[in-house]
Amino acid sequence: MKDAPLLKGPLAPRLVALFVGLVLIALAIVCMLESDLGLPPWDVFHMGIAEHTPFSLGTASIVVGLSIVAVAWVAGAPPGLGTIANAVVIGLAIDGLLALPAVDAWSGLPIGGRVGLVAAGVLMFGVGSALYIGAGLGAGPRDSLMMALSRRTGKRIGLVRGAIEITVLLAGLALGGRAGVGTVALALLVGPSVELSFWLLLRLRLAELAPGRQPEFGPLDVG
Repeated sequence: MKDAPLLKGPLAPRLVALFVGLVLIALAIVCMLESDLGLPPWDVFHMGIAEHTPFSLGTASIVVGLSIVAVAWVAGAPPGLGTIANAVVIGLAIDGLLALPAVDAWSGLPIGGRVGLVAAGVLMFGVGSALYIGAGLGAGPRDSLMMALSRRTGKRIGLVRGAIEITVLLAGLALGGRAGVGTVALALLVGPSVELSFWLLLRLRLAELAPGRQPEFGPLDVG
């Protein structure tokens, strides 16, 4: 699948899909955190920052996300509504979920249960990403940075994204963030999970392939 399907319908339901998708991504990150089997690369970095600052994991995610938005903007990728929402909502949802006693109890699950948390995390990351991308309201901060750096350096997008992911993972590990089999599982399986989620949206006729469609909320006007 070369082009991401976009959700059908007017703006209001796509806004709902955007925020549901972002909360699902936050829940996926929390599942992986509570599994103690490894976080996604960026969240290894966020955890490393949280270890050395007063920030919570969610707050560190927001600070990093907004910083990336600023860097990407300067590099030539102005943010859209989805970009800002991605930077803020996921972090807020992470902290809100971690405050729930029921979620805190997940860390006491036996190994089978914690493996299940990783599997659920990979699945929800895929579904959440498909809803968020399918809403068509702007790329996330990291995707914006990837595109801006690819244009500036002339390097392939995959190469640039891989270099970014490896860099933040190593930085997160150096700062004390936790990686593990969950990190590897997400890296290998999140792509297929997103593609499966897109396929289901198409199969259920909730989305359509429309590469030329433009989001209602384009890049914020610099003025």
